[in-house]
Amino acid sequence: MKRFGVAAAFAGFIASGAMAAQPRLSNGTEYPSRPVRLVSPNPPGGANDVIGRIVAGKLSEALGVQMVVDNRGGAGGTIGGEIVAHATPDGYTLLAGSVSTHSFNPIIHKKLGYDPLKDFAPISLFAIAHNLLVANPALPASNVKELIAAAKAKPGSLNYASGGTGSTSHFAIAMFVSLAGIAKDTVHVPYKGGAPSVTATIAGETQFYFGPMASMIPQVKAGRLKALAVGGAKRSATLPDVPTVAESGVPAYKAYGWFGLMAPAGTPKAVIARLNKAVVDGMSSNDAKQQMAQIGVEPASTTPEEFDRFIREQLELHRKIVKDLGIKFD
Repeated sequence: MKRFGVAAAFAGFIASGAMAAQPRLSNGTEYPSRPVRLVSPNPPGGANDVIGRIVAGKLSEALGVQMVVDNRGGAGGTIGGEIVAHATPDGYTLLAGSVSTHSFNPIIHKKLGYDPLKDFAPISLFAIAHNLLVANPALPASNVKELIAAAKAKPGSLNYASGGTGSTSHFAIAMFVSLAGIAKDTVHVPYKGGAPSVTATIAGETQFYFGPMASMIPQVKAGRLKALAVGGAKRSATLPDVPTVAESGVPAYKAYGWFGLMAPAGTPKAVIARLNKAVVDGMSSNDAKQQMAQIGVEPASTTPEEFDRFIREQLELHRKIVKDLGIKFD
C-alpha cells in the first residue's frame, strides 16, 4: 500500500480496502438499504460534477443501490459542503469533496459554515485532476509568454473567469496572475461554477480561464478554446503537446485539483469501511480508468486515514502559498 504526501500527489494512488461485512446502523437496518445521496457542490457540467458522476456510477455498482447526484453549486462549493457537514451521519448523504471545499474555502472565507477537519469523515481520495489554462481563440496569444505580454501591453483589457470565490479555478488563476506579475493588469470575473466560466470564455465575455481540465477537453478539441498550458508538475497524457506553466516561463507555478468522498463526522466506522472498499474497487476498474483518462483525470484511492492526512497536508500547503505570495481574493 502506498502512502501519500504532497510530493506524491501524482504517484499511483492505489490502496487496498479492507473487506467489510454488510454493516448495520444503530436502528438495526443493513447499510445500504436505500438510495444514497451524493452532493456535488458544483453546477451540472463542471469538472467536479463530471468526475463525481463517474464515481457515483461505480459506487452504485459496488453498493447495489442507486446513487442520487444532488447538485448544490455556488459560493465555491461552500453550500454543498455545509449541507453534508450538518447532515445525519448515517452514510446516506455524502460529499464529492475537493481541494476547493477543503483547502481553498477555509483559507478564503473568514466565516465558513463548516470545519473542514472536524465536520467530516474522510472516506477516500478518488481523483487527481490537471488544471488547464485556456484562452478564447480570438485572443492574440498562443502561449503563456504571449498572454503575459498582452496583459501588460494593455492593462485592464483582459478579463479572466473563475468558478467563484474559493473554487479550484479561482485559486489556480489567482496564483497564476500573481506569479506571472499580471494581477494588477487583469480583471477577475467570478461565475457560479466551472461550466459557466468555460461558456463565458468561449463567448469572449472573458479572455482566459484556468480550471480543471475535465470540462474543457471537448471544447479544446473542437477549436472553441485554445489550450495554453497545464498547471501540474508534468504534462498531461491527454494533451501531451501542451506544455506546463512552469515550462512556459513561470517556473514556480504548480497547482492541480483533487477530489474525494466524504461523509459527515460521526458516521459509523463500518459504513466508512464499506464505502472505502466501494471506492477502491471502483477506481481500480479498467472502465473507470478509461473514463477518467478521457477527461484528463487520474483515478485515485486511499485508506480513510491516508485521505485524512492528505487533506491536512493540502490545507497547510495552500495556506503557506497564499501567505508567501500575498495572494488577495477579491
